[in-house]
Amino acid sequence: MSSGAMSLGPAPARLRRGTAVRGAGRLQMQAVPPPEAREDARLALTGLSDGDLLVAYAAGQEAAAQLLTERLVPRVYAQAMRMLADRAEAEDVAQDAMLKLWQVAPDWREGEAQVTTWLYRVTANLCIDRLRRRRRTAPLEAAAEPPDPAPGAAERLQGAARNRALSEALASLPERQARAVALRHLEGLGNPEIAGIMDIGVEAVESLTARGKRALARLLSKRRAELGYEDE
Repeated sequence: MSSGAMSLGPAPARLRRGTAVRGAGRLQMQAVPPPEAREDARLALTGLSDGDLLVAYAAGQEAAAQLLTERLVPRVYAQAMRMLADRAEAEDVAQDAMLKLWQVAPDWREGEAQVTTWLYRVTANLCIDRLRRRRRTAPLEAAAEPPDPAPGAAERLQGAARNRALSEALASLPERQARAVALRHLEGLGNPEIAGIMDIGVEAVESLTARGKRALARLLSKRRAELGYEDE
């Protein structure tokens, strides 16, 4: 399944006869509006920030959850795919991350944090957890096939082997180093952004990424021939 075709979230449950919303300390029932009204509600929310949409979802606006899902799931999936090199696991991480987002929605306060920053941190943590479990339980050969299409069979296999080797090496690093390296070198974020996501100083980020990069180089140096780097 490609990221463009995913319908992950999960978005809030939809009721056939009504929608449960929170109000006055208890759940109330609202009639589900006709399709035209739902589309109008969606258009009215389109210009809102992610944080405002999350607050709107917590207030019971289903269209806000749909918009957030469309905005955020491809981004979360792509981050997980870069870290895990496995489509099925990346989809699971995207679903888990969005579920956590829906769970924190009632307590979200716009302006306290950016939704994307929060999701980067949650997704990175979920991926690192999976990498560590994979390292303990599964051999490298059991990794998933690379995504299609790709330039050619040899290039696909070599690219998949490199991605799997990097994922395995990341799982060997201390957690904070692995997170910093993934955000810097896989996600392409700057040190100030990483500092905000990890809630540490920029100098600490620089130290973590430098140590993590050196550790990765050591871990991968013995596999240069296997991964096809000797001729590069």
